[in-house]
Formats: sequence, C-alpha cells, structure tokens
Amino acid sequence: MTSIPEELKYSKEHEWVQGDPVSGSVVTVGITAHAADALGDVVFVEAPVLGSQVNAGSVCGELESTKAVSELYSPVTGTVTEVNADLESAPEAINADAYGSGWIFKVELTEDAGELLDAAGYAAVTE
Repeated sequence: MTSIPEELKYSKEHEWVQGDPVSGSVVTVGITAHAADALGDVVFVEAPVLGSQVNAGSVCGELESTKAVSELYSPVTGTVTEVNADLESAPEAINADAYGSGWIFKVELTEDAGELLDAAGYAAVTE
C-alpha cells in the first residue's frame, strides 16, 4: 500500500487537495496513488478547461488508462485557474508521481470545501 500524505485532504472519489480549502484560496487537485494504481497506466487526461467552474462532487474531466476510462470528480467548488499542461504529453506522470508532478488542476475556491477527509479517514475508505 502506498503511503498517504498527511498534509493533504481527500475525497471519497479518490482525489486529493493541497492547500487550505477555504473560500478565496487556491488549491491544487490530483488523484490519489490508490486511484492511479487501480486505473493502471494513464494514457490520456481530460482536465477541466481553464477558467471553467467546477463543483464539489461533480464530474469535471476524464482519465483514460490501458484498463478503462474513469470520470474525474472535483473535490471542491470554484474556478479553474491552472491546468497541468505537462499531462498532455506525459499523462504517465499521474502513475509515476501522483502527489507531485501528476497534479491535474488548480482551483480558486468560491466556497469552503465540504466533506474532505484527512489521511486517516481516506485510508479507511481504501481498506
């Protein structure tokens, strides 16, 4: 089992959030190593569009792997301020470094994040 970084927050849909998830802040979003392992080799990432609105718990993109196509859910509500353009040519970064260079998008929150889990709470979901 991959270690779960303590400093991040998590959704039950296997996304992570880095940063303070309160209204007005910008947070970074990606998928967990657990999700990346379950997907297999990621070969294509459809991230949300720069400037678009995302809503917590709603589909905002897709991840395509050698095994399946999986929906990407936003764990927070806000406006997309940045998208990881490196994933267009190197989607495998999600498998290689899910919590680092494999980040997917950044969001300026328009409301406080709701039900995000801490590392222990997320570990319980993955058992």
